[in-house]
Amino acid sequence: MNETIKLLTSHRSIRKYREKAIEEEKVSLIIEAAQSASTSSFIQAYTILRIEDREKRNKIAELAGNQIYIQECPLFLVFCADLNRHKMACEMHGTEMAEGYTESFITATVDAALAAQNAMIAAESVGLGGVYIGGIRNNPEEICRLLNIPVNVYPVFGMCLGYPDDNPDKKLRLPADIVFKKDEYATEGDLERLGKYDAELKDYYLDRTKGMRADTWTDMMARHMSTVQRPHMKGFLEKHGFKMK
Repeated sequence: MNETIKLLTSHRSIRKYREKAIEEEKVSLIIEAAQSASTSSFIQAYTILRIEDREKRNKIAELAGNQIYIQECPLFLVFCADLNRHKMACEMHGTEMAEGYTESFITATVDAALAAQNAMIAAESVGLGGVYIGGIRNNPEEICRLLNIPVNVYPVFGMCLGYPDDNPDKKLRLPADIVFKKDEYATEGDLERLGKYDAELKDYYLDRTKGMRADTWTDMMARHMSTVQRPHMKGFLEKHGFKMK
C-alpha cells in the first residue's frame, strides 16, 4: 500500500478543529488541486466560494441546520455547479446557450463533486481534515441570495476544513463485493452480505458510543430512504435554470 492509497483509505469526517489558521500557501495548493480534477469536455463547470464574512458564516450555519462547525472551521468553502461562464462564452461568440438540459446539470454537478474531492484529498495530504456539508441544500434559495449566486449556478455542498482537533474512528464501508460487480449487476448473496455488514456496523457503533447507539446500516437506510429528502430542490433548480429538459 503506497502513501496515496493510505491517505485515501484513511478518510474520516472531521468536525472539530484547532484554533489555527490555514496557511495561504496551503489554501492555494488545495484550490490548484481542485482545478486539476477531471472535467467533462473541459467545461470546468464549477465555482468555489470562500466564505470569510462572519455574519454570512453564521447565517449559513443556521440555514444548513445549525451546524456550528461552519462557524468554527478556519476555512469554509461552497462548491457550486456553474454554467454561468458558459453562457458568457456563447454570448461572446454570438451563439445562444442551450439552457435547462439534464445532461448539462449532470456534468456541472459531477464537475463540482470531482473538484471538491480533489480539494479534500489535497487538504488531508497537508495535515488538514474536513467534512462535507450537504445541509447547504436545506435552504438553497436563501443561500443563493446570501452569496449572490446567479441563474445557471447552484450550491451543491459546503466544505469545512481545518487542523483536526478530533480523532474519530474510521467508519466501516460496505463490503467490496456488494459495490464492485463483474460483467453485470448481480445481487445474488447481497442480502447475506448486508446482514453481516449490519452486525459489524452495529458493533462499531456500540463500541464508539459505549452502548448508547446500536444502529445497523440497513436500519438507517430504511429510515432515511423512506423519508422525502429536500422536495424543494426540483422547484429551486428549475428556477435557477436547471429545468431537466
